[in-house]
Amino acid sequence: MSGRFSLKRIGLAVAAPVLAIVFAMLVTSVVLLAAGNNPLQAYSTMLAQLGKPRIQVNILNSATTYYLSAIAVAIGFRMNLFNIGVDGQYRLAAMLAAAVGGAIAIPAPFHALVVILVAMLVGAFWAGIAGLLKTTRGVSEVISTIMLNFIATGIVAYLLTPGRLAETTQGSNNIGTKPIPESGQVPGLAIIPGAGRNEVYGLIVLAILIGIGYWFLLSRTRFGFDLRATGSSEPAAVASGVDVKRMVVYAMLLSGAVAGLVGMPQLLGSSYTYSLDFPTGLGFTGIAIALLGRNSPIGIAFGALLWSFLDNSSNSLEFEGVPKQTVLIMQGVIVLSIVIAYELVRRYRIRQVARDVGRQLAATAPEKEAVA
Repeated sequence: MSGRFSLKRIGLAVAAPVLAIVFAMLVTSVVLLAAGNNPLQAYSTMLAQLGKPRIQVNILNSATTYYLSAIAVAIGFRMNLFNIGVDGQYRLAAMLAAAVGGAIAIPAPFHALVVILVAMLVGAFWAGIAGLLKTTRGVSEVISTIMLNFIATGIVAYLLTPGRLAETTQGSNNIGTKPIPESGQVPGLAIIPGAGRNEVYGLIVLAILIGIGYWFLLSRTRFGFDLRATGSSEPAAVASGVDVKRMVVYAMLLSGAVAGLVGMPQLLGSSYTYSLDFPTGLGFTGIAIALLGRNSPIGIAFGALLWSFLDNSSNSLEFEGVPKQTVLIMQGVIVLSIVIAYELVRRYRIRQVARDVGRQLAATAPEKEAVA
């Protein structure tokens, strides 16, 4: 009985994202047909990219940053907090961490550890502002984190100028922080044969550890129980002795600390400097992936890999005469349909529980009458 119940729970958990992806493919197919393109040809072209070692490396590298971003968002989601400020938190953290990394000279691996620590502290500080505003002044974290994104953008633009934290790049119009020396760089992993010089970010290991830590914290610690309890029912959490305001601040600090890590794989594994072309928008991608993975570390991992595959295979569509923006349509439909799919699955689960309870009551009724 318990085995069937577990399989049913697993099936329901998988059903929502599968339904969302299938629905997104159907909508995208209609768009492709309307534009005069063959959907099967487009999908086969994208799937063929999985056999290329360079694309495999790019998928893993992009998925690493997506995963960290989604975990940062998921920490807030588990507390019923909508941290939209991950984008500003990681960009400000990456810029200041890059400046510190380029200014100091200490042996490896302490150099990279200092850069990572600075990034986490900056991210936690920036997210903590929203937490304090919510607990002391009742300001919605949605509004405050959006505004903090704009402020972070302004600070980065102000500091990333020659004469402050940036310097010009020879032979280019690009500007960036002073390059981090070799002692602060994290070597890549040559784990994919045939990829040549393309290597997987070494900090993919850090992303895996963050996922394990996220699971352990939420499911095996009192702090995680308090966080989940507060997110499920604030009055019940208060009744059990949980300091809700303190948990809000802690959750935002933790979410911001993980957000500060989002730019580290790129910074320490590839660019070694924060410049004008540093990746942006990863925070908003993390929101979509956290929804797709339902805040589960394993679900988020699959969502990050799927999102990364769609991003890195989209360029191949242009060789078939299909606009690569088609992938954006698919991603957008996935985000919209995942919410609907989860709601449908939730209602189905409630009906199933009600039926099971009704059957158990009906089965025990004759026994009670016989005893009477």
